[in-house]
Amino acid sequence: MKPAEIRELSNEELANKLKEGRTELFNLRFQMATSQLDNTARVKTVKKDIARIQTEMRAREINSDKALS
Repeated sequence: MKPAEIRELSNEELANKLKEGRTELFNLRFQMATSQLDNTARVKTVKKDIARIQTEMRAREINSDKALS
């Protein structure tokens, strides 16, 4: 997922994507532990997507705090 796509999502959609990403990461780790994972690079991309989503959520939180002050 690209950063521009993440910025276009609403707060609810970001929360849903974060939940989906964490679930997928859990499943990928489980597959890796049982030697069933074919594409190991997918773990890295999912981690980066989670980090991008968390960064955008935090940036929005900071902006809303500044707007209230």
